[in-house]
Amino acid sequence: QVQLVESGGGLVQAGGSLRLSCAASGRTFSTNAMGWFRQAPGKERVFVASISWSGGTTDYADSVKGRFTISRDNAKKTVYLQMNSLKPEDTAVYYCAARSTLLGSRHSTEYTYWGQGTQVTVSS
Repeated sequence: QVQLVESGGGLVQAGGSLRLSCAASGRTFSTNAMGWFRQAPGKERVFVASISWSGGTTDYADSVKGRFTISRDNAKKTVYLQMNSLKPEDTAVYYCAARSTLLGSRHSTEYTYWGQGTQVTVSS
């Protein structure tokens, strides 16, 4: 079992930055690939970024590439999402997810464990 708790969301002006954290419990964190997804009001949950178990392989949605950076600290059982140059269209609830494989995925259905989400609001 893996439990995930996100933090770091909030209200920020366009062009600003936020760093999301996702703290995990459970013995298998270091062998779990992790992902970040987001869901805007009235829209489906979409892929943002993923990272492999070692951190050596990352993947990003085109909409965030060059602005967001995913990273992980296996000793702290934490995955991060550094978000820079934020835009109003980045406003959403951000979810952390884990899957019991070494590599990440862009598909939400391939993740087993989910956090409760953290709200990110970007004002124009």
